[in-house]
Amino acid sequence: MAVFRSGLLVLTTPLASLVPRLAPILTSAARLVKHTLYVHLQPGMSLGGPAQPQSSLVQATFEVLDFITHFYAGADVHRHLDVRVLLTNIGAKSAFLPPLPSSVQNLAHPPEVVLTDFQTLDGSQYNPVKQQLERYATSCYSCCPQLASVLLYPDYGTGELPGEPLDAPLPSTIRPASPVARSPKQPVRGYHRGAVGGTFDRLHNAHKVLLSVACILAQEQLVVGVADKDLLKSKLLPELLQPYAERVEHLSEFLVDIKPSLTFDIIPLLDPYGPAGSDPSLEFLVVSEETYRGGMAVNRFRLENDLEELALYQIQLLKDQNHADNEEDKVSSSTSRQRMLGKLLRPPYKRPELPTELYVIGLTGISGSGKSSVAQRLKGLGAFVIDSDQLGHRAYAPGGPAYQPIVEAFGTDILHKDGTINRKVLGSRVFGNKEQLKILTDITWPIIAELAREEMNRAVAEGKHVCVIDAAMLLEAGWQNTVHEVWTVVIPETEAVRRIVERDGLSEAAAQSRLQSQMNGQQLVDQSHVVLSTLWEPQVTQRQVEKAWALLQKRISQTRKAHG
Repeated sequence: MAVFRSGLLVLTTPLASLVPRLAPILTSAARLVKHTLYVHLQPGMSLGGPAQPQSSLVQATFEVLDFITHFYAGADVHRHLDVRVLLTNIGAKSAFLPPLPSSVQNLAHPPEVVLTDFQTLDGSQYNPVKQQLERYATSCYSCCPQLASVLLYPDYGTGELPGEPLDAPLPSTIRPASPVARSPKQPVRGYHRGAVGGTFDRLHNAHKVLLSVACILAQEQLVVGVADKDLLKSKLLPELLQPYAERVEHLSEFLVDIKPSLTFDIIPLLDPYGPAGSDPSLEFLVVSEETYRGGMAVNRFRLENDLEELALYQIQLLKDQNHADNEEDKVSSSTSRQRMLGKLLRPPYKRPELPTELYVIGLTGISGSGKSSVAQRLKGLGAFVIDSDQLGHRAYAPGGPAYQPIVEAFGTDILHKDGTINRKVLGSRVFGNKEQLKILTDITWPIIAELAREEMNRAVAEGKHVCVIDAAMLLEAGWQNTVHEVWTVVIPETEAVRRIVERDGLSEAAAQSRLQSQMNGQQLVDQSHVVLSTLWEPQVTQRQVEKAWALLQKRISQTRKAHG
């Protein structure tokens, strides 16, 4: 069976009858399309007649909005698919509705195949129907020159349908501002300009519902606020958020694909109100169940500033059917970031100068991150662990390779009576003094690196295949040049401060001062291959480490096979 990168799914069944068939239709489509699946709604259209069908306007009713929500919710089990329900032919009730475009719409990923749920009488791949389908698709959208076509029926055959009546109304997923009861066939009102906001990290199907509803309501312009800077600080695993520019790029491509007739104003959201709180020309705001209270606060703020309230449209959260114990039960970017923990984020370094039988991991993290506990977990799985702190103690000890150079550089007043280096006194001498600190690190870092190389040779002699260098200052010391992968353990700074205070008996100010003297989590993650977090219960950390270890073993095995 041929597999295509992008496809267009033309749905012709009336919407209420289509919902029970969604799961098998999506499963069939997901077997054929591996990346982008565009969806075009034309309920009631026949591909079996003599005349070439034309695209016609679909009135935007609450049933249509509910269907789009259900479609995205159903598509969420097919994580590889980037689903985009096209809205060009869907119009809200409005006196200023633009006519349907007569030109062919360009898409970011031109479809290589067009699929449909249209049923031929005998369930065959009937050529005249396929020709009609291909002609219809190319009259609406820019498709690949060698466009293939597939009739999905009877692949999703009626045998798989549940027993409920096919014309049962869809469960309601959109709550308009008006307290008046809404009916499925009730047309949705159109507005000139409106707003929607969010973080839009790794654009997922719940984001797409929010954006699609906003695009249907807006007839001229949609203002999209994208959270940035201070609004990101409270996010889970903020170090793994896509950069603002990348989020905007994905968002922009999606919006222009689904409704190119709109003007989109995508702006950074730097406070909870954003333009929704101050722009007098805005008429509506689309929010989720979670952000509804924020929408109410925006309206109070507008009233205080003599502006009209915005019509609020509240969207139900999409449930994540496959969430783990420590993950949210809704489709969310936080969960996507959690699922990145333990996975390879960028290609490993090639290190031909290292022993061929040894794969070296540099493990780092801010003070209090739980890095050493992760090192012990890796040791339990079979890794040879080199503790750079212990190497430092060896280097500092009388007779150690760093002892004499340190005493010569800093004087004998840094020594205890027994001749050992008083690290507290030495620490107070270099802390906050960049020049003194550089003198110390120029002495110690190369020595510790040399001791680590000796330990690597010991690991090889012991028959170990994975070596982990546990080092808080791994990147500052430039030791990433001696490892295949950098693994970083992250936790929020507030949690790190709490742990340092509890563990070392320091004041909060002293703990914060210690953290400020190190690279922060974001700087570490930007140079890391794998990220882990000890934010949850120990068993969650263990599962993460085991997942990272299993994936590492697979990488090592593939590298060995590649090199024969």
